Amino acid sequence: MSLQSAGIHHITAFARNPQENVDFYAGVLGLRLVKKTINFDAPEVYHLYFGNEAGSPGTIITFFPWPDSRKGSVGGGQVGITTYAVPPGSLGFWENRLKSFGISTHRVNRFSEEYLQFADKEGMQLELVEREEGQESKWLFGGIPEGRAIKGFGGAVLFSTNAGKTMDVLENILGLAKTAEDAEYVRYRAAGDIGNVIDVPKANMEWGGGGAGTVHHIAWRAKDYHEHEEWQRSVAQHGYQPTQIIDRQYFNAIYFREGGGILFEIATDPPGFARDEQADALGEKLMLPEWFEPKRSQIEAKLLPIQVRELEGGEI
Repeated sequence: MSLQSAGIHHITAFARNPQENVDFYAGVLGLRLVKKTINFDAPEVYHLYFGNEAGSPGTIITFFPWPDSRKGSVGGGQVGITTYAVPPGSLGFWENRLKSFGISTHRVNRFSEEYLQFADKEGMQLELVEREEGQESKWLFGGIPEGRAIKGFGGAVLFSTNAGKTMDVLENILGLAKTAEDAEYVRYRAAGDIGNVIDVPKANMEWGGGGAGTVHHIAWRAKDYHEHEEWQRSVAQHGYQPTQIIDRQYFNAIYFREGGGILFEIATDPPGFARDEQADALGEKLMLPEWFEPKRSQIEAKLLPIQVRELEGGEI
């Protein structure tokens, strides 16, 4: 085993109302909208990226907010729970903050860690965990004080239709280390210090249904373009059928569906989100790849207006 992913690069999910999506992930969770662009395959739909101050790999959650989309059901073949890491001593702050917005929470324990679980307005399952690992975010928004902001992903819980096959890919293709096991879960750890803890329920799950409130895919980190090509060859050598390398403007991507039904992507750390905007102006303008620029006015006319705004408790 020579290739080892540092962990999660990004997670991409479906939503409906784009302003509600911005209000929740920027206004409530305090993430930075680092890129406002479109779905390159469906330019009438936004593609919104939220992360830390730079949109660093391991912090990025992205959404396709499609107002007319159906509501999905969380289940097998999906990321079931998306985990965010917060600094030690922060769970109480977040519990109070979420309740101030009318968001129900409850605490659970896995592998001796306490998690604060909740859902966004679409029903997407989220949780917070306190971790020493990972740099604190420098992006402070919406009254979230220093030392409380979300750092990035703590990891994810993968709902698999075939847990054995999913665990095989994590360990023998992505190079994650199996670190713990109990009656319900097996835990894996990636090489990085953020987005690095993956839990897989041992029980196989019934298939979920894609739609608003569900995750479309999870992307794993490749450190550079050369390593990305190695990942493509490695995935193929293990019997899967990765796509061709696709330029996603802010990273290169390959995709394959692992044996438990979850769509996996492997994405390059470079070039990042400052390739077409100044770092201090990320997310302020609708960014289009050059082949869509001639149609900018038509594209903008079809998109609902959105703004990042500070919210008072109870505003969502």
